[in-house]
Parts: sequence; structure tokens; C-alpha cells
Amino acid sequence: MRKFTASLLAGSLALAFTGSALAENPMVGGAAMYADKTIVENAVNSKDHTTLVAAVKAAGLVDTLSGEGPFTVFAPTNAAFEKLPDGTVDTLLKPENKETLATVLTCHVVATEAMSDAIGKMISDDGGNHPVKTVGGCMLEAKMDGDSITLTDENGNVATVTIADVDQSNGVIHVIDTVLLPKG
Repeated sequence: MRKFTASLLAGSLALAFTGSALAENPMVGGAAMYADKTIVENAVNSKDHTTLVAAVKAAGLVDTLSGEGPFTVFAPTNAAFEKLPDGTVDTLLKPENKETLATVLTCHVVATEAMSDAIGKMISDDGGNHPVKTVGGCMLEAKMDGDSITLTDENGNVATVTIADVDQSNGVIHVIDTVLLPKG
């Protein structure tokens, strides 16, 4: 009986550790996100980020976001892109607008890995409003709205982090509900 109990306990512990290892990263767009894959490798599997992936490809940023990093990417969903005025996405995806598209996308990227607890601490340490300089040269304001992190761009657009801390091999993704835009 003692061997059976020990075996049962060992099996339960193994299952618990396996389950917790699989549950570390949240699902995004119905897909598992793997901490040993890059931002691009994971993003292509999210059904909620098909517009973002198409935009990253059109802007020529696949190699950059597949690179070593670290990066923090605030990843707008398809629904976030749909909030833009009609025709905006189609216009940005045209080859002649590649540079503008790259700027818009890099306004969602920070050249460091910042998990939500670190961002929350920076916001708190800065009295409730933390400035965030992006790779694209945009200045965002990070704030807390209850338990959620919000980001405000230079035009007053406010994005809420809807899924935080999606760990990647070259950084972290935070899913957001609004596209952030350069000053204009």
C-alpha cells in the first residue's frame, strides 16, 4: 500500500508540475504561446493578430522581431485595427507606405523586456504615469486603470492591455485593444 501511495503521489506531482509548466503562458487568439519561440513565431498562430502579422510582413519587420531582442511588443488585435478609419489599414499595407507602416508598428515596440509587474512598479514609482519611449520614436504614457495597464499615445488614443505577460524567447507580448499612432 505504501508503494502504491508513493507512486500515486509521485504521479500527481509530475502531473501538477507538467500542468503548471504548460499553463505559464496565456493563450492568445486561440493558440498556445511558447516561451521558447520568437515573437513572430508565436504571433503567426494567433487568429486575433492576422492583421498585425500581415502588417509586420509588409513593413519588412519580420527579421527584426525574430531577432535576439529583447523586445516588449504591445500587440494590437484585429479588432483594434478595425477601429481605425475605413481604408486606413489597406492604405498602410500598400508598398509605397512601407516606411509609414514601419513607424506605426515600431510605435508598439520597446527595446527591453518589461513584464506587467515591472511596468506597474514603474508607473507607481513615477506617481501614476510612466513615460515609455518606443523604437519608433513615439512617446507613450503608461498608467493603471484599476488592475489594467493602459497606454496613451501622443494623439490621445488609449489602449488597454487585455492579455499581459506572454513570454517569448526574445521578449514579451502584451495584447492591446487599440492601435497606437505616431504624433500627427
